[in-house]
Amino acid sequence: MSEPTGRDVLSTASKNTLGSVLTTFEIVSDVWEDLLESNPENVTDEEILLEEKQNIKEEPEKLVELKEDVQYKSQEFIKDIIANLSWQDTERLVAGIFRGIGYKTRMTPSSSDLGSDIIVSPDELGMEEPRIKVEVKKRTKDKIGTPNIRSFIGGMRDYNKGIFVSTSGFSKDARHEAERANIAITLVDLDWLVELLLNNYENLDVETKALVPLKRIYWPV
Repeated sequence: MSEPTGRDVLSTASKNTLGSVLTTFEIVSDVWEDLLESNPENVTDEEILLEEKQNIKEEPEKLVELKEDVQYKSQEFIKDIIANLSWQDTERLVAGIFRGIGYKTRMTPSSSDLGSDIIVSPDELGMEEPRIKVEVKKRTKDKIGTPNIRSFIGGMRDYNKGIFVSTSGFSKDARHEAERANIAITLVDLDWLVELLLNNYENLDVETKALVPLKRIYWPV
């Protein structure tokens, strides 16, 4: 009777396929091939050496692929969380990110279009430059168009920079309108918003973190 085969002989992909060692599962063909190849009775010394060299080369590549897949999926989950926030909480999230970056923020009264502006500046009184006006639009489908950007620019008289945040993105014409404005306008879509959130998450206050709860994970290098 042959000795039991340890889980360590399996490739990373096979280990991920099997999952927990405490579960009962059916062995798929790829995993079965790993087990057969690991049995010394079935391979020569030369084949074992070649296999070990190949594993040394392939394992780091597979880890990179797995890491990229995990990162992509986690970012998509974060997008889903933000998409399910109310428009009020979305504005609070954006304001919290700016505070995490190091700015002071103040919310203006809500307007008729179910939204309010966020005033961002280096000091609490808004006396120091840059004085930034931030508008947040929470949408699920339609991208922000040129009329929204023109309206935003029209309200920039008291500010020297503007940031427009849209969870549904911006049309090509809207981006062109922002680029040719006579004042600095930055357009932030959902992808960029998630990037800003992740880059500054450790600096966010408790209330902002509660809107999108995240936990740090560690990855082998």
